[in-house]
Amino acid sequence: MYFRALQAPEKSTLLHILSTLDRPDSGEVRMNDIRLDSLTGNQLASFRNKHIGFVFQFHHLLPEFSALENVSIPGWLAGRKRSEVKEKALSLLTDLGLADRLENKPNQLSGGEQQRVAVARALINDPDIVFADEPSGNLDTANARELHQLFFDLRKRVGQTFLIVTHNEELSRLSDRLLTMKDGKIS
Repeated sequence: MYFRALQAPEKSTLLHILSTLDRPDSGEVRMNDIRLDSLTGNQLASFRNKHIGFVFQFHHLLPEFSALENVSIPGWLAGRKRSEVKEKALSLLTDLGLADRLENKPNQLSGGEQQRVAVARALINDPDIVFADEPSGNLDTANARELHQLFFDLRKRVGQTFLIVTHNEELSRLSDRLLTMKDGKIS
């Protein structure tokens, strides 16, 4: 279980390749002894849904759905029982301080609340890893610090692995391992 942070302009490209959102020009990407760059279509979507969580700078919540529904969608797509998904979504949102915001749509939530909903959505299927691309880049300083602490709390409490790419030096300094990318090389 690691909390890793990367810094550099190329960071998003690397994150997108590692998380299977983009394909590498050469080489291969493996997770759980599965060659991810060889998966296509539904195979790849299913693998992502069950093994990878995503938190982006912009939350990408669906505006027509409530916080509870936004968190539940990946669980429904995984074919899990609705009651099981709802229970897990309620638990996650409650743990993240959003028990009183379950039925609110994204436009009724603050930026920090929207990002916590996105974190709960990333965790709903108990992924092996959560990839985060500038997760606090769109937040004010107080909400950014709260989100950073949330990642550390989740890492400790549930053993969640996060790989975070960021320009935020405060977040980088808190990580278990820091990798810096410059001119396409990692150090």
